[in-house]
Amino acid sequence: QVQLVESGGGLVQAGGSLRLSCAASGSIFSINVMAWYRQAPGKQRELVALITSAGITNYADSVKGRSTISRDNAKNAVYLQINSLKPEDTAVYYCAARGQTTRRVPYDSWGQGTQVTVSS
Repeated sequence: QVQLVESGGGLVQAGGSLRLSCAASGSIFSINVMAWYRQAPGKQRELVALITSAGITNYADSVKGRSTISRDNAKNAVYLQINSLKPEDTAVYYCAARGQTTRRVPYDSWGQGTQVTVSS
């Protein structure tokens, strides 16, 4: 089992910045991809950004240019920095990870989510 715990959400004014953190723990052999998703009320969950074990990143158009995803492989952690926050960034942000357990079983794990609210 692989568990993910997010932190760093909260209430921020428009134009501000936020840094989300996510730490993975458990029977981890590898973490191939770590990602951030978000889900706003009444909307589908969407990918915000992802980063591979090689450091390759991909961003949603809605956050491209104002966000940075990074990871610390030694800590099994991933971070998301979002600048110039907009009210439409308001959502529950979820951390996700994909890899193999110590038994070489593939896993696809999700965190419990952290609320980000951007006030106008």
